[in-house]
Amino acid sequence: MSNYVKIFDTTLRDGEQSPGATMTSAEKLEVAHNLARLGVDIIEAGFPAASPDDLEAVRRIANEVGNPSSPDAKVPSIAGLARANKTDIDKAWEAVKGAKKPRIHTFLATSPIHMKHKLKMDPEEVVQRVSEMVAYAKSLCDDIEFSPEDAGRSEPEFLYIVLGEAIKSGATTLNIPDTVGYTTPDEFYKLIDGIIKNTPGMHEGITISVHTHDDLGLATANALAGIQAGARQAEVTINGIGERAGNTSLEEVVMALKTRHPVFGLETGIETQQLSRMSKLVSNYTGMVVQPNKAIVGANAFAHEAGIHQDGMLKHQTTYEIMRPEDVGVNQTQLVMGKHSGRAALRNRLAEMGHSLDDVELDKAFTRFKELADRKKVITDLDLEAVIADEFYKPRDVYLLNGMQVTSGTMGMPTATVRLRGPDGMIHTVASIGTGPVDATYKAIDQIVNVPCTLLEFNIHAITEGIDALGEVTVRIQSDSSSTTMDAQREVEYIRVYGGHGADSDIIVASAKAYINALNKLIIAQTEGNEKISNDFGVMLG
Repeated sequence: MSNYVKIFDTTLRDGEQSPGATMTSAEKLEVAHNLARLGVDIIEAGFPAASPDDLEAVRRIANEVGNPSSPDAKVPSIAGLARANKTDIDKAWEAVKGAKKPRIHTFLATSPIHMKHKLKMDPEEVVQRVSEMVAYAKSLCDDIEFSPEDAGRSEPEFLYIVLGEAIKSGATTLNIPDTVGYTTPDEFYKLIDGIIKNTPGMHEGITISVHTHDDLGLATANALAGIQAGARQAEVTINGIGERAGNTSLEEVVMALKTRHPVFGLETGIETQQLSRMSKLVSNYTGMVVQPNKAIVGANAFAHEAGIHQDGMLKHQTTYEIMRPEDVGVNQTQLVMGKHSGRAALRNRLAEMGHSLDDVELDKAFTRFKELADRKKVITDLDLEAVIADEFYKPRDVYLLNGMQVTSGTMGMPTATVRLRGPDGMIHTVASIGTGPVDATYKAIDQIVNVPCTLLEFNIHAITEGIDALGEVTVRIQSDSSSTTMDAQREVEYIRVYGGHGADSDIIVASAKAYINALNKLIIAQTEGNEKISNDFGVMLG
């Protein structure tokens, strides 16, 4: 059995189904490029049948990320998800066929509860459908993955039959999903072990994959149990985002295999020093904050506050740390730079942090750095990460904050005056009052942008210590007339939720940036699907 575990990333498909994780096509493409640089083996780029926009996004990723930029470059497989019907499979193939290594991932439920209440099919019909649709997919694409949905609650003996038919029809990867996060590690180990030992036609060319959810907080434990039982592909997402409680976290699975190598004896192709940066990118694009105590990439993952812990760390690092911060791309040393620091020093430090900027991008980052240096005495790596995120990890500017002024306090009414540059290049200025400075600011922005939406969530936190710390704000909004997309597994349409991110030493300014960021995403999503975009928006989006 191979000692290499393939990493199948589904951030752009299962992860994006998490409420608020909606990304624009450009953002998906940027995430896919970064996943390829991270070293993932397979990128599940989306569910092409959900909408024409989703199909086009997958096709663009397949054509650009799925083809080598140089002869020696590692190129990931690009997968498209499809229900077990010809229409979905045709759309998936249309989307991924431009990749050097395309994959069609098709699925059908196999648990008694799903077959009875969702599919309304008897077991014999399910076996027949799997046989026919896997064979049809194989006629289009050489690399076929099949998933028996809700395998965690399926009868093992029935799974052996279904998976045997999938192998006979041409599937080379069998993914075993614990769709609702129901199993325990011991149960999942036995399930994978039983499938490997009892499925007809099982041979060395077949890869068993695991796809676990975190409803009971057991996703990573279950994935590792499945890998110990013989699975050699793990389906994961960055930061563990996904439906309900989320998916297995890429960084947790990868670092568990690396840190406990004597136990597992297994390797992945992931460049772990990029994990922290990748986490930040996905967090900012989706507007989903990483909880401070999140394993591997949380802000507190390598922080030690208790006195006894600090004493131990000073004596020897391994007393309380089982991995080095540098292993996941976290550099805890402070970079002291000021207004006299040059572009070359900034470029070198950003390169060490994993950011490769061209001259134009470096100019933008350097301008933001200088502005921050005028207000802060010490610039840390976390500050630089926030600057990069705020400058580059955001949608194209439809509306751009051009200036603002706020008054608030115990006397009088909170008032905000906001100036935005619109898609027509014109400057729009509006003043508004509200219950507080943020409310007043958002009401002023709403009057200019005029895109009815509901603010679902507002979060604020400081990036570093001190009164002059940069503050980050994340928001989630939902359009009152937003387009819908389809959940592949539940087969229901849902309204997209858009996240926004902003960073500034003035927290009200950061709040405005985050809200405008989310509104820009909403506007872009609404216009991307239209063949004919108005002249005003065409200036900015074209």
